[in-house]
Amino acid sequence: MQGQEPADFSEIQKGDMQAFERVFKEHYDGLCRFANSYLLDVDEAEEVVQGTFIGFWEKRENLQIETSLKAYLYRSVRNSCLNEIKRQKVRQVHAQAVLQQEVQVAESSDHDALKMELEDRIHQAIQTLPEQCRLIFKMSRFEELKYQEIADQLGLSIKTVENQIGKALKVLREQLKDYLPMIIVLMKGFLEL
Repeated sequence: MQGQEPADFSEIQKGDMQAFERVFKEHYDGLCRFANSYLLDVDEAEEVVQGTFIGFWEKRENLQIETSLKAYLYRSVRNSCLNEIKRQKVRQVHAQAVLQQEVQVAESSDHDALKMELEDRIHQAIQTLPEQCRLIFKMSRFEELKYQEIADQLGLSIKTVENQIGKALKVLREQLKDYLPMIIVLMKGFLEL
């Protein structure tokens, strides 16, 4: 059938529907399988292939095909699949953004109350730490000082600072275990070394 393509294409350009139908029947199934390898959805693959054929028919008079008609069709389907994948990603990102916004609006008042409760519980838990341990932890988490800076300011070894932070985290994780999911969401990294 390869030898027929140029004749089919020139007939299609003149508006010969039978030539178009021959090309459609010859390539449709293969193009659908090809599109499905990109989209992983049989219905979408068929839509892309049908859209490619419709576009091909509508633009037939002005088309200049440098390669074979088959290569042109496969390239067109591939490009349409890639465009569809991009569109799906954009839609997915948009849908997630809308959903996130709805969740934020719904939770905003609860969020403030929970955050205040969480901050209160953290403050209470920190107060239970031994004095030096509490001071080192606050310098690390609230003043955002590096371990070496804390060690220099307090005249301690960096190992002592590390040990005190480790002890503080162990105590706080235990005391705040019921709040861990909220701490992870609201204060990422707060209870990590």
